[in-house]
Amino acid sequence: MRIIVSLIKQFLFWMLVFAVSRMVFYIYYSGILTIESIDISDVFISFWYALPLDIATASYILVLPFIVLTIQTYWNTKWLNYINLCYTIFVLFVYISITTAEIGIYDEWKTKLHFKALNYISHPAEIYNSSETSVFFVLMAILLIQIGVGIWFYRRWIYERIMVAPHNQILSSLFFVFASILLFVGIRGGVSEIPITQSSSYFSKHNFINLASVNSGYSLLISTIENYKFKDTNPFGFYDYNIAKKRVQKLHEVVTDTTIKILNTHKPNIVILLLESWSADLIESLGGKSGITPQFRELEKEGILFTNFYASGNRSEQAMSAVFAGFPSTPITAITHSLDKINGLPSLTKTLEKEGYSSSFFFGGELMYGGINSFISVNGFDLIKEIRDFDSSLPRGKLGIHDEFILNEQLNYLDTQKQPFFSALFTVSTHSPYDQPMDDVISWAESKNQNGYLNSAYYTDKCLGKYFKKAKKQSWYSNTLFIIVADHSHNTYNNWPVYTKEYRSIPMLLVGDVIVDEFKGSKIDRIGSQTDIANTILSQLDINSDDFFWSRNLFNPTTPEFAFFETGEGVGWVSPKGYFVYNRTINEYQEMQIEPQLKDSIVMDGSSYLQVLFQQFMEY
Repeated sequence: MRIIVSLIKQFLFWMLVFAVSRMVFYIYYSGILTIESIDISDVFISFWYALPLDIATASYILVLPFIVLTIQTYWNTKWLNYINLCYTIFVLFVYISITTAEIGIYDEWKTKLHFKALNYISHPAEIYNSSETSVFFVLMAILLIQIGVGIWFYRRWIYERIMVAPHNQILSSLFFVFASILLFVGIRGGVSEIPITQSSSYFSKHNFINLASVNSGYSLLISTIENYKFKDTNPFGFYDYNIAKKRVQKLHEVVTDTTIKILNTHKPNIVILLLESWSADLIESLGGKSGITPQFRELEKEGILFTNFYASGNRSEQAMSAVFAGFPSTPITAITHSLDKINGLPSLTKTLEKEGYSSSFFFGGELMYGGINSFISVNGFDLIKEIRDFDSSLPRGKLGIHDEFILNEQLNYLDTQKQPFFSALFTVSTHSPYDQPMDDVISWAESKNQNGYLNSAYYTDKCLGKYFKKAKKQSWYSNTLFIIVADHSHNTYNNWPVYTKEYRSIPMLLVGDVIVDEFKGSKIDRIGSQTDIANTILSQLDINSDDFFWSRNLFNPTTPEFAFFETGEGVGWVSPKGYFVYNRTINEYQEMQIEPQLKDSIVMDGSSYLQVLFQQFMEY
């Protein structure tokens, strides 16, 4: 009887742990309930919809205690009790660490903790630096309090120290049979033909609620299992591969090369300014509020602004492979995390170096975060400078050197370089903890949760103004094309769901005296993404770009228009004829804005694209 009671009590303990951790998440982000106009009833209902996955997770966790308890029905010794106790404390620590990490990342990522994020755990110092000090210690307090209370509660009310085996063979056998059946049913999510999936917890129109409803341990477990499973099997095998491949080839088919030449020279210097977390909502010309980036608005008068431009992924390391290799971001994992794969990628840097360009990369933070360092090194830059390579006297925040100083460092370096050169700079100030050296100038009530981000964007924008004012005085400026583009987007006062095209919309602006006068101040409405930068640049320079299959020339009017972005577990697809977002985990279309008669064709385009892309990722 004590064996049965022990297993039931442990099951109830884990259900309580899941509920409490979910409530902590809601309390921490209670402001979102107001911002997104979420009815409090949805919060309470979410605990009901969370039950199936919570039960499944508890059943997984109880497999080992069940085995131990089964052994104890036949034979017992003191150390078996200690195995159960130590195992429970360990799993409790892991689970609370996962849920606390999700609290930390949600404001930036708007997702559950998944396998892709595990790459960051190997750099704990960077995690600390990328968060506000107060937030970090609050999260540590949440972690320690939950673990401490959990251990106390378990030992005080749940833990059963079983010392004598029952020696009743019939009861022992019945316990084994019935308990194993219940655990199996619990893990599977019932006795229906279709096993449980994460979609069972989705019920609300608010993604915040849906994500909170999904058990964090279950979500990470499935993400990790699938990351290893796709090494042999493409998880996005929607169609016959040959059919999908032909469809993708047609999407990249160039019938006629009618490239519009927007440069007045064939060999300009190329400078890419990669802006951390710049959303299209920061740009007035892209529908954003006025006053956030006034310097960028001035630069628009001298350049070409792309008004339908999208981030390929939602992390910085994904942007690196998209911009410098023309390789789209993949769901589940990033190619920059796979050292054995990045060597197979094409390289914009190496391609330009073959044409006589020198190259350099500047970053005020630490490139090891997200595996960026290995990718940038393999990409072939002659010079790579990160935080440790600069004078320690340069003013810096927790995450790195403030933008105005790193931008100035690049300018000073370029003054010493022989032309033509290719240089990239990755900003840092618009990443949390937003400790830029400037008083806040923006304070909007409707965006109070993002005022720190908006002020950091205002600061970086101000730095861009100073940067170009100084650059214009240099002799090489008249022969330089500047490409200003974001690495990915960020939450703003509009609070777009992270999987929508509005959230993934980012600015891209071409600036410089090398732009033909008739194009200065113009806007390009053709749909594009970061992956198209490589081909677009090389085509302007009359350099062969065949290696960059996934990249398209945005100045060739005959190329098909579309933009792909990964959504963590699926595909986002934007075309002139419609737009959709598909999530494979829940097997649902989270967005569908396509005329019924065109739906099948457009969905097949986007799904085929992801299928072929992921197959190539696997084969690298």
